Amino acid sequence: MAREVIPLRVNGEERAVVTAPNRTLLNVLREELGLTGTKQGCDDGDCGACTVLVDGTPVLSCIMLAAQCAGRDVTTIEGLARQARLDRVQEAFWHEGGMQCGFCTPGMIMSSYALLQRNPHPTDDEIRQALSNNLCRCTGYTKIIAAVRRAAEFPEFLRLDDATGS
Repeated sequence: MAREVIPLRVNGEERAVVTAPNRTLLNVLREELGLTGTKQGCDDGDCGACTVLVDGTPVLSCIMLAAQCAGRDVTTIEGLARQARLDRVQEAFWHEGGMQCGFCTPGMIMSSYALLQRNPHPTDDEIRQALSNNLCRCTGYTKIIAAVRRAAEFPEFLRLDDATGS
């Protein structure tokens, strides 16, 4: 299959990836760009481990073609940290123990981050709804929900567009 250049803006950085047009965003992120924080789980959009943000919206990167993201903003778990400091959602997951094996954690954090961008003070039901596409096989979700609540309480919680000047 012919390869083509796909212009991507990943974690605020312009990138040009030469790849086959049928490659998923997940595979391009992990294999072409070396961003392995995004996890490969089910490969059919059921588990949410591969969740990234495209233009601020959570998407399942295992079922989205990289070519569909040409010229769009893609944010991975690696893109949340600023100046070698974890984002508030990442910190909250750490402090609340909102992870066990850690495999689902990047997807959970990305979905949580997107929720808090659009709704800084969600209810527990809104948190559950936002995480409904993310499966965890290790926890009972109690600490995950507590982590999202804690992230919402941080006074210095930054919106991604505020941090980048968009």
